[in-house]
Amino acid sequence: MKKHGIGIIGCGTISQTYLKNLTSKFSILEVIGVSDIIPERSKAKAEAFGVRQMTNEEIYACDEIEVVVNLTNPTSHYEVSRDALLAGKHVYSEKMAAVTLEEADELCALAQKNSLYYTVAPDTFLGGGLQTCRKIIDAGLIGEPRTASAFLMRGVYLWFPHAENNFLSLLPGGGIPFDMGGYYLAALVNMLGPLKRVTGFTRQVDQVFQNVSSPRFGQTEHIDTINMMSASLEFSSGVIGSMTTSTEGFPFPQRLEVHGTEGALICPDPNTFGGPVLLYRKSASLQEPHEIPLTHGYFEGCNRGLGVADLCWALENSRGPRLTLGYHCFEAIHGIWQSSRDGITHNMRSVVERPAPLPSGYVRPEVMETALAL
Repeated sequence: MKKHGIGIIGCGTISQTYLKNLTSKFSILEVIGVSDIIPERSKAKAEAFGVRQMTNEEIYACDEIEVVVNLTNPTSHYEVSRDALLAGKHVYSEKMAAVTLEEADELCALAQKNSLYYTVAPDTFLGGGLQTCRKIIDAGLIGEPRTASAFLMRGVYLWFPHAENNFLSLLPGGGIPFDMGGYYLAALVNMLGPLKRVTGFTRQVDQVFQNVSSPRFGQTEHIDTINMMSASLEFSSGVIGSMTTSTEGFPFPQRLEVHGTEGALICPDPNTFGGPVLLYRKSASLQEPHEIPLTHGYFEGCNRGLGVADLCWALENSRGPRLTLGYHCFEAIHGIWQSSRDGITHNMRSVVERPAPLPSGYVRPEVMETALAL
């Protein structure tokens, strides 16, 4: 079997997880080299994982590399993805696709023009937990889906103790709706199909550093992006739903639920790959959910990089990749933001199909990659 060459641009914190997974979990992949704006970081990662230290330009020019994995900071995603596509490389980008919707439009158009795949994280919906949820819905175990809800309340100070690491919360295009909203929307679209219309309300609230380990503890920082969002969602299937994401409250357990005519499904955290998956059925006691054994693999630990492997199996088997939801979810968040500013409903422009589900039953490590190949 041919291995597909991977070049990674961006050697920050998340690159450790990607490199570990891409060099050990997937037989279809061969990481050729890594690059970073800080050469010392790419040198350290290259030595740790036995790959080449390269520059961006060397990755773009390397014939061995078919796919560029863009792990740069979000404000650099557009430039790096654009340059990779112009160099004839397929792209897998960490979220978000870009800062503005116009930048994302350009990247999609460029990929289409050059017959390249352009995919965007998250790939968590390919994990065992959310794929089991998809199977439950497709099997009709909750009847016909009617409503869905997503809720995430996260105190930003818990995650970003230092100002220089706070770009996801402070800068345009960042904020929790963009940083985390895509996980929830991708999970919902994978289960329920594409969005038709979105509307909602947003706010920008300045932050006070509350982490005592921060050198700026007690100081107020201006927030230049939305960090509160409450949205209404209408799916093309007729399902209606809601999504709330915020950093302005006491951190509380996330929720992701789908309710149907015959039951309800309580989904796992869409920022993870495993369970639990809880099913309520009309015929059973409403107080006692069934915890459903996971029917799919890739549920243990962090499996970031699944989307890269699926993209390469798509190349190998002349099919489309399953990570087709990134732009659709990005447009939805921008549409909700626009709705809040203008007081109008946003009609979705992009149309996507639900990605093909992974086949069930491939739960043992030695056979799990077989599912991605199908």
